[in-house]
Amino acid sequence: MSTIRVPQVVPSPDKDCEAINNACKRLGTDEKALIRILGCRNAAQRRLIRDAYHQIYNSSLIDCLNDELSGDFRKAVILWTYDPWERDARLANEALKSRRKNLTELQVIAEIACATSPHHLVAVRQAYCSLFHSSLEEDIISNVSLPLQKILLSLVSSYRYDKEAVDSSVAKMEAAKLREAIQAKKLDDDELWRILSTRNTFQLRKTFQLYKDDYGTSIDKDIMACGKGIVESVMKVVIWCLDTPEKHFSEVIRASIVGLGTDEDSLTRAIVTRAEIDMMKVRAEYFNANKSSLDNAVIGDTAGDYKDFLMTLLGAKI
Repeated sequence: MSTIRVPQVVPSPDKDCEAINNACKRLGTDEKALIRILGCRNAAQRRLIRDAYHQIYNSSLIDCLNDELSGDFRKAVILWTYDPWERDARLANEALKSRRKNLTELQVIAEIACATSPHHLVAVRQAYCSLFHSSLEEDIISNVSLPLQKILLSLVSSYRYDKEAVDSSVAKMEAAKLREAIQAKKLDDDELWRILSTRNTFQLRKTFQLYKDDYGTSIDKDIMACGKGIVESVMKVVIWCLDTPEKHFSEVIRASIVGLGTDEDSLTRAIVTRAEIDMMKVRAEYFNANKSSLDNAVIGDTAGDYKDFLMTLLGAKI
């Protein structure tokens, strides 16, 4: 599932810190050394490196990276170096405080709420409070208007059961309730969002399957048939993140590189947040949907150290 290549014999955190410090003390930063170290360590190992760096040098590794690196490469490395829950808390805050409130921003909240574990969502909410002195819920209320405010609040306030438990009769009944709300174009219906925000993902996948079996079309297609607004688009993201998150993140990557210019923020977010979760599935989904390699797409649309870092997270040997 993960695409990062952690070496069989991993140096101690102290040794990694020494190598990082040497890379930053050179006449010109040794970016390749930083990529080889940080890009090939898992989340627990990166946390140990951060702690050891602070102990040894009495300074923050994040501050060091911020001083030594630049551009999209700096942003990608720093996001990767954070603990996953801190990273997502910062991504959520950046999205909510953006002047724009389109799909690119708001889908970040849906991803965090629907494409991660219930325990991770709780950790993100705790980190958010600690970092920004307000709750994620407060900032959604302050920065997002209805009906999207109601939708996002229901998702981030939820704590789903995280084990595989499926009741087919409930799934069939709730598929009918979803169908009724969608056919009436009541996309902010309380019952609809009770189902989507509280049921475990295994239960919801059964519900979505029965929806298609019983009514002949997938739930996401019926949602998009209601209109082409931001509510419909965010709902589609919610469904994909709950059902097949690899499909959503494959589409995020595709959308980030098509047309003129690259949306580096979206590309970075998709790869950094999924590299340790399901990037192998994302890569396969990308190929199936686009008949081309995700790796080649990234290579063709990025350059320099930024490209090398993303490719390292995708499992390439740089």
